[in-house]
Amino acid sequence: MVKPTSNKDAQALIHSLRSAYSATPTSLKIIDLYVGFAVFTAVIQVVYMAVVGSFPFNSFLSGVLSCVGTAVLAVCLRIQVNKENKEFKDLPPERAFADFVLCNLVLHLVIMNFLG
Repeated sequence: MVKPTSNKDAQALIHSLRSAYSATPTSLKIIDLYVGFAVFTAVIQVVYMAVVGSFPFNSFLSGVLSCVGTAVLAVCLRIQVNKENKEFKDLPPERAFADFVLCNLVLHLVIMNFLG
């Protein structure tokens, strides 16, 4: 039988997550802020579409897909730049950032083409 979690367990979990995240390098925290901003912008666009309407539907899709695609590429950058990730230990951070920029360029060229 599963024991229900108490408020004390939740506080301990939040405290342990906060203390673990405080050890995260600043560069990864900046990437996390960028990902959060991209997701927040996508949510704002969806709320706007729900309130106002989606007359130019291609524009709505382009905006949301641009935000989501940028967030996904930033998460990939975070995985590659993280020093604790042993899978990408031979990949220099400059190369990971160049891949991020190039993929963002291709993504936004496709998005601009989809706008019509």
